[in-house]
Amino acid sequence: MEILLNPVVVSVVLLCILCLCKVNVLLAIMISAIVGGLAGHLPIQDIMHIFISGMGGNSETALSYILLGAFAASMTHTGLAPLLAKKIGSIIKSNKYLLIAILTGIAILSQNLIPVHIAFIPILIPPLLHVMNKLKIDRRAIACALAYGLKTPYIVLPAGFGLIFQGLLADNITQNGITVAKSDIWHYTWFLGIAMTVGLFVAIFLSYRKPREYEDVKISGYDETEDLKFNKSHYITLFAAFMTLVIQLWTNSLPLGALVGLGIIFGTKAIDHDKMDKLINEGIGMMGYVAFVMLVAAGFAFVLKETGGVEALVSAITPFMAGSKLIAAALMLFVGLFVTMGIGTSFGTIPILAVLYVPICISLGFSLPATVIVIAAAAALGDAGSPASDTTLGPTAGLDADGQHNHIWDTCVPTFLHYNIPLIIFALLSVIIF
Repeated sequence: MEILLNPVVVSVVLLCILCLCKVNVLLAIMISAIVGGLAGHLPIQDIMHIFISGMGGNSETALSYILLGAFAASMTHTGLAPLLAKKIGSIIKSNKYLLIAILTGIAILSQNLIPVHIAFIPILIPPLLHVMNKLKIDRRAIACALAYGLKTPYIVLPAGFGLIFQGLLADNITQNGITVAKSDIWHYTWFLGIAMTVGLFVAIFLSYRKPREYEDVKISGYDETEDLKFNKSHYITLFAAFMTLVIQLWTNSLPLGALVGLGIIFGTKAIDHDKMDKLINEGIGMMGYVAFVMLVAAGFAFVLKETGGVEALVSAITPFMAGSKLIAAALMLFVGLFVTMGIGTSFGTIPILAVLYVPICISLGFSLPATVIVIAAAAALGDAGSPASDTTLGPTAGLDADGQHNHIWDTCVPTFLHYNIPLIIFALLSVIIF
């Protein structure tokens, strides 16, 4: 009963129920935060104050999305995005699997090589919806492919967002009693990459392989018959994207990288200065909702932290571990799933879980690889499938451009099933194998 009444369990279950009932994600998060706070015996008059105070936790992420949204909008104004979409359409011809492979590859590059994250999706995907409709591709397969490209690189590859995620893992594990170098993390987390790849293949070749009909709605801003060619503005935009990557890796600041990229685009007059306000407004319109959801998710996480629900949940499950590594790993993954489903970010989950999990791993004699894999999986679980995660919000932003793709049932549920289940299985296997 103690576990069922835990504020983390109560709030996350309520959040999932509200979202499945098609309540707006923003409202669902706020309602769940209030109920979670009440379940944690926080005074009602303090809950919203705590919630609002905690929203600053994702302020850098939100600012990054706004600036990257403006950068992505610049790709439309220069004609680069429609050009890329048209080139992709001409390459794939009638091969739907080639299209899925290309989009997966671009999603991977958006995390590591050109770290625009999800900002490319609402620019590149809408012009390709006509091609997807023509090939009768089930968009749930595309959602899973994009989620794979957004999620797997930071778990496996030590570059871009992966460098940040793996750095957080190494720092927090080391601070809590087990020394591990940041450069060694990927030597263990590749095992989780296999799990994600299994989920991707099941989604594409089994679950969503059958044709699915969509109404062919014309997407504004893209003329399929228009003859587009590379010009000076396109090359400048590509150079700006490269410099965005360089600055982000140099300063470890994505907002600064995006700002430099925009500065290059406007400084070289690839886009006229008088369009600057319009571009920023489009960036806010494109990514503002996602950015605000991330802010609200940070407030939700702060409320849960103030209730002490995570610590209480770990304390409640500890007696059930019975000295078994396998049972302990399963219970830790269970808690990680609930926490990340609620706050919507693997990055923010690591500091919360590491302080609780590392001592458990030490006491039960987990190996270093198993410790890293279990904590990484516990943090990553729920990122795919969470209504408040950029891993699900991003694909929906592009695939729902014509109003025919539901965020919960067509993105969250498919990605939850195809990635969280393999992650749990492989994380448990790591305890046995390593």
